[in-house]
Amino acid sequence: MIPELVRTWVSGWAISRHRPTPVAKPWGLYIEVGRPDQIGRHVLPDAYELTVREAAASVTVPHTWLKVPREPAEVARWLPDGWVVDADEAGHLMATDLRVTRPTAPEGYTVSVETRDGVTYIQLHDVAGELAAQGQMAVLGEATVIDRVITEQAHRRRGLGAFVMRTLADRSVADGATLGVLGATDEGRALYETLDWKAYAPLAACIYRPENLSRDLV
Repeated sequence: MIPELVRTWVSGWAISRHRPTPVAKPWGLYIEVGRPDQIGRHVLPDAYELTVREAAASVTVPHTWLKVPREPAEVARWLPDGWVVDADEAGHLMATDLRVTRPTAPEGYTVSVETRDGVTYIQLHDVAGELAAQGQMAVLGEATVIDRVITEQAHRRRGLGAFVMRTLADRSVADGATLGVLGATDEGRALYETLDWKAYAPLAACIYRPENLSRDLV
């Protein structure tokens, strides 16, 4: 089940972030990200030692990432020199059976929902018009990938994150989806588990930083 969830997450993430379609590789999928801190990312549906080593060995461009559904400490033992496991970027692969809940927006906030280029966006603004919370999703047939759910610091602990998640779930069901998938931070996981999402695998984030190796050799 985990490999299928990973593939769904990767495909939806690429749509949500307006990145090119993931390219098949012998060890999984590759997405061109195009940022200075993340040139691209290899995502491995099957987290075996051999596939991790093969994927890592294929990389020659600094700031290329690997995302692996395995405990970061385990993955770290399989990486060659020049790679680091970034604990701050670690996460959790989560999924749920979607259901309709018809949430009501918290008092004092207005809601906007729009769909552009295959991505549905939700935003909540306070009475002053300031952005308080947001999230987005991409539907892929019977599955939806939820992404970038953020509540601004001044508006936390008011139920906004839960409202965003439930609204996206309702919209997903209306669009024909039955399965929800996402990648969560530790903080996000705590919220999503209260909404009946389940963590299926850790997500290790590995980054090729050969400059670290060069400094160590000086």
